[in-house]
Amino acid sequence: MRSMEIMILVCSMITCLFAILACFMAWKASRSHRASEDRVVLEKKLLELRGDIVSTQQTTVTQTAAAAANLISGLDNRMANQARNDAQLLEAMRNTIDEKLNLLRTENNKQLDEIKKTVDEKLQSTLEERISRSFKTVSERLEEVYKGLGEMKNLAVGVGDLKKVLSNVKTRGILGEIQLEAILSEILSPEQYETNIATVPGSRNVVEFAIRLPGGDDGAVYMPIDSKFPLDPYQNLLNARDLGEAAQIQAATNALTQRLKSEAKDIHEKYISPPHTTDFGILFLPIEGLYAEVVQLGMVEELQRSYRINIAGPTTMAALLNSLQMGFRTLAVQKRSVDVWNVLGAVKTEFMKFEQILTSTQKKLDAAYKDLDTLVGTRTRVINRKLQSVTALSLTEADSYLHDTAAGGMLESNEEEI
Repeated sequence: MRSMEIMILVCSMITCLFAILACFMAWKASRSHRASEDRVVLEKKLLELRGDIVSTQQTTVTQTAAAAANLISGLDNRMANQARNDAQLLEAMRNTIDEKLNLLRTENNKQLDEIKKTVDEKLQSTLEERISRSFKTVSERLEEVYKGLGEMKNLAVGVGDLKKVLSNVKTRGILGEIQLEAILSEILSPEQYETNIATVPGSRNVVEFAIRLPGGDDGAVYMPIDSKFPLDPYQNLLNARDLGEAAQIQAATNALTQRLKSEAKDIHEKYISPPHTTDFGILFLPIEGLYAEVVQLGMVEELQRSYRINIAGPTTMAALLNSLQMGFRTLAVQKRSVDVWNVLGAVKTEFMKFEQILTSTQKKLDAAYKDLDTLVGTRTRVINRKLQSVTALSLTEADSYLHDTAAGGMLESNEEEI
């Protein structure tokens, strides 16, 4: 195709050259003003030249067409050969790629099998380890649950026993007394309170506890403390609140209020008798929830105003006893102040004697120092003057001489003893 285009281009250029030459000759003829004969001759020549150009062009076109046909035929042959070669190459490449892919597929399958085997082994070991660990954890948790169930069972038994204890009025009273006694013994000393004492002279009514307060003429004033445990009305009030019935709540509240008033009146009439006792008493409630309920109902002020009875829970009882303990310590310090002053006077007297002894000892030490100074100074100089005429021995000779002298003296003493 490329050669045919070149040949067509060459023919076109030749045709153009002939046309330019004809024009040039015509122009030259017109310039020279030749005769008409020359013009006719020129026209003939132009016609001849044009015929030559046409014949040459046709010949060129024919040759070009033949060359183009030959070229196309050669190109077709070359393209057919190239297609056959490309098909063979593609087939060879396809076969090679298939072989490579089959080999790669085989290797990948082997590697995948190995990876799967490794993953299965690790997964199996990890799964077994985690399952065993989980079973161990579950076993431990179940053991703890069983242990907790056993403890809860024991707790339930204990709660049942406690419920049985609390269901008895007398037992509840003993429980409150034990708690009150524990608080008293923890804060006060045994001589600061009494147990089961008749605070009113000539009365047979015995209060559970009474604190000894200092009175006049070395006497004692008692502050009565009685433990009460109205559990039934308090429990009824809690149950009514759980049900949310206003009528039941009001009835339970009134029952608890009347019970507390009755207990406060009983303490006031049986155990309070000034000046042998204080003009008030303490009603101890062993449960903080019950005490908080009484405070919420406003019973503290009412019982204090009507019966001179103060309400105390475990915490407030401890605070009250701590305040009394501070008062006891203040009174003890006041009573012991005279003794402390006498002890300070005796210490002052002994210190004066100690000062005299120190002064005498200092004088004796001064005299001994003077005697020692005399021995070291004056007597040493006298001895040195006496020994100036004596020749001094060396240290070795002096040691040997002193050693021999000491040995001879020991022999003589032994002979004398014999």
